[in-house]
Amino acid sequence: MPDFSIENEISKLINNKHCTIVGVDEVGYGSLAGPVVSAAVFFPKHDNHITYNIQDSKKLTPKKRLEIYNIITPMVKWSIGLAEVHEIDQYNILNATHIAMQRALRGLNSNIDYVIVDGNKVPELPWNAKAVVDGDNISISIAAASIIAKVTRDKLMETLHIQFPQYNWNKNKGYGTKHHLESLHKYGKTIHHRNTFAPASGITKLYNK
Repeated sequence: MPDFSIENEISKLINNKHCTIVGVDEVGYGSLAGPVVSAAVFFPKHDNHITYNIQDSKKLTPKKRLEIYNIITPMVKWSIGLAEVHEIDQYNILNATHIAMQRALRGLNSNIDYVIVDGNKVPELPWNAKAVVDGDNISISIAAASIIAKVTRDKLMETLHIQFPQYNWNKNKGYGTKHHLESLHKYGKTIHHRNTFAPASGITKLYNK
């Protein structure tokens, strides 16, 4: 289970028990449709006795994710950043993800001391930062960010599903399930599909209601 070990190590390293250490994670990296969404999360207190079963969002059911989301969002400082489909197509998914992370961090409007990012690459930032491989299984701050980002993006895709029900986005959240791929070939691609991602990149037919 993730804990505050990394956060506490960084606090000791910079000799500041009250420093602002922000965890960052993203969701939607491999989706065929919809934006990539990043969350930045700061816990005012590092108390390992108060974990609320926070863990990597991928290990939680939608019901459990929402339950934890509702518990932690009032008690942490957090912000969301998005990179839209046209930005993913223009800059590529890695750079668009970094843009989303930068937006999430700026949205905190806080004096940030240190940033820990899930993965093996750190976006260009004006703060000290480090990448943590498998960070959502190690750091509570990153795991909380993964939950907040996931719940936020899922809600967004469920809203888009109302407009485009043929693609079943309320269930697949834009990922390449069999049903989604079949619908993509049958109905064509929408403005929310990523043109640089296969198979949308090879489909010329546009969705028309």
